[in-house]
Amino acid sequence: MTADPTMARIGQGVELNHHQGQPEAARDLFAQIWDDIGGEQGDPLHVCVLAHSMADVQDDVHEELMWDLRALAAADRVTDEQVAQAGVALPVAGLYPSLHLNLSECYRKLGDLDRAREHLRQARAGIGALGDDEYGQLIKGGLERLAEQLGETV
Repeated sequence: MTADPTMARIGQGVELNHHQGQPEAARDLFAQIWDDIGGEQGDPLHVCVLAHSMADVQDDVHEELMWDLRALAAADRVTDEQVAQAGVALPVAGLYPSLHLNLSECYRKLGDLDRAREHLRQARAGIGALGDDEYGQLIKGGLERLAEQLGETV
């Protein structure tokens, strides 16, 4: 459980999308949170996690890519102290494999295989920041599947 109310609201949206099959409701909630935090001017951790989550509920891959790029840019402004204060169990470095995985997948869908492979490489380079828990296994599995789709060795 997070100590940060904004992170808790984002978690509610993730729950709506991933566990209740309601991406439209999640998108509406995320849009409200986005307005509440001040968009890209908001707290970098909130911007990062919210944009990363908003990307997951987009119907158009170009919109998904735009949100994932926002998330990556915000991650570069997040500190380990901010993450810890928000009650997030990962260091900032643990955010990057998932961010790069999603960007790689967007670029793959768009047919830009060079960029897809570059983000896959960056995701793999940061995989050591993840634990061997459920989240770490989820990201590692996603990287393996994407590598196969891109014809990369696993």
